[in-house]
Amino acid sequence: MAMKSMITPEEIMEELGISRAFAYKLIQRFNSELKAQGYTTISGKVSRKYFEEQFYGMSEQTDCKGA
Repeated sequence: MAMKSMITPEEIMEELGISRAFAYKLIQRFNSELKAQGYTTISGKVSRKYFEEQFYGMSEQTDCKGA
């Protein structure tokens, strides 16, 4: 299955084991940071790459799953 470029609150909840409310708070925070950098954002979703970069080492873990 192709990886989507945006991550949803449900996926964040599952990945981090957090509540829906906290997942939305993270998305709002990340989208605010991205807007400040001049990027266009989508409410209720955040860039998967940016999300993974915010949690040190998550990108490497994701890459290893396919190996």
